[in-house]
Amino acid sequence: MATDCVTKVELSVSCTDLLDKDVGSKSDPLCVLLQKSGKDSWTELGRTERLKNTSSPSFSQRLKVDYHFETVQNLKLGVYDIDNSTSDLGDDDYLGGVEVTLGQIVSSKSLTRPLQLKQGKPAGKGAITITAEEIKDNRAIVLELEAKNLDKKDTFGKSDPFLEFFKQGDGGKWKLVHRTEVVKNNLNPTWKKFTVPLQTFCSSDLDLPLKVDCSDYDSDGSHDLIGSFTTKVSELQKAAHGSPVQFDCIHPDKQKKKKSYKNSGVVLVKSCKLEAQYSFLDYVMGGCQINFTVGIDFTGSNGDPRSPQSLHYMSPDGLNQYLSALWSVGQVVQDYDTDKLFPAFGFGAKLPPDYQAAHHEFALNFNPTNPYCQGIQGIVEAYRMVLPQLRLSGPTNFSPIISHVASIAATAAQADSASQYFVLLILTDGEITDFDQTRDAIVRASRLPLSIIIVGVGPADFKAMELLDGDDGKLKSTVGEAVARDIVQFVPFRKFKDAPASALAQSVLAEVPNQLVSYFKMRNLDPPKKAAPKS
Repeated sequence: MATDCVTKVELSVSCTDLLDKDVGSKSDPLCVLLQKSGKDSWTELGRTERLKNTSSPSFSQRLKVDYHFETVQNLKLGVYDIDNSTSDLGDDDYLGGVEVTLGQIVSSKSLTRPLQLKQGKPAGKGAITITAEEIKDNRAIVLELEAKNLDKKDTFGKSDPFLEFFKQGDGGKWKLVHRTEVVKNNLNPTWKKFTVPLQTFCSSDLDLPLKVDCSDYDSDGSHDLIGSFTTKVSELQKAAHGSPVQFDCIHPDKQKKKKSYKNSGVVLVKSCKLEAQYSFLDYVMGGCQINFTVGIDFTGSNGDPRSPQSLHYMSPDGLNQYLSALWSVGQVVQDYDTDKLFPAFGFGAKLPPDYQAAHHEFALNFNPTNPYCQGIQGIVEAYRMVLPQLRLSGPTNFSPIISHVASIAATAAQADSASQYFVLLILTDGEITDFDQTRDAIVRASRLPLSIIIVGVGPADFKAMELLDGDDGKLKSTVGEAVARDIVQFVPFRKFKDAPASALAQSVLAEVPNQLVSYFKMRNLDPPKKAAPKS
């Protein structure tokens, strides 16, 4: 599920040892934040206040920026010595700046860099420290309710009650924030415990007026109101174990008609508590590493790499769909992996020197004891190097590489801390031989800190891949066990052939933050507490 509001991050900035441009006094610095909005264009997002006479400023004005995990957000911070009252910076001295991605800032939480006059040209002195903080209320409200002696609304049988919660919005309008399930044929219902983010439930205001409607469900949509009451979270919080808070359910028409009318039943709040709900950034900024692994399909159905028809054929510019997909996704993920060493594997090819049986999980750099490539560039270089030496073969087995990464994730999971999460990117032409073993491997992996992204390359119909994605129904193993959580994201590359390179990554990575949070939540693991920031 997408969150209804964009994640916002606040950056605080400080500098040390700035250049002094003013004669006889120190500079009067200010910092500007820009975000890349096109090939050579930058848009200003905000600026700090100007401080007087200091070469080591700590700015109090925070710089706000919307955060999107699935895109590379290039930022530029520039520090200026302001000597006049105009807002145009063209006439002010530039003391230096730094280009950095938002992913780099949040994954190290606090980042210190030397100032540069332009990319690759150091300012000679001065450093900037940027610290990120997510702006949000991470609390959620957890409620358990029941009702007693509700009015009977149905001619035959009892009522089918459900509750609706509204918060007061602008101009006094009531906005629906939660609806419970319907309890059939019961005048003393107990509803299931539920959790709603506090921001959604009461705009984080514990005294905001709330209205609760108890209604009788009708399948034709004409639900009848049983009764309502108003309250606020601070009142609901009085519910302690064993002593619920009780509200009269009042139907306004009945109240008008009858002097002796007391209520149409009572609603009891059995328990109400506030608890922390962690976000993706809580985990990343707390020090959780995202480990990225790549698997590339070298099976015969791709076609002979020397033929221009082959999906592995290198165009004159040294690219093909496999490499384009790898670049797009890899560039985003690499910011979240500190060592930038990515294990890369191939499957479905026969290897030199003997070209005997096909291998279903071989190190792309031909170094089985150390399959790590340095950065995304390293994977690309390994791919270009081995491609001419491989014999494309078959069958197409996915389960060995999934099981391989799953076993590493399983070892990491034993640490019982939210310190590691794994993303496996499989690039394939979509023909799959071991569908059942792959289903079983995915169901097992859904209990581990792992997400699987499958990018389908070429023109195939990818039916099997869509089944693995399971968006339109839960994927089940061969013995009928359902996935513990949704961990597979599939997209066909052709959908993005004419889109900008970043569009593919946005589509496949959009789900990863929620998948990571859902795993650690399932395991009840809080974000690790980060040690002192690394520069």
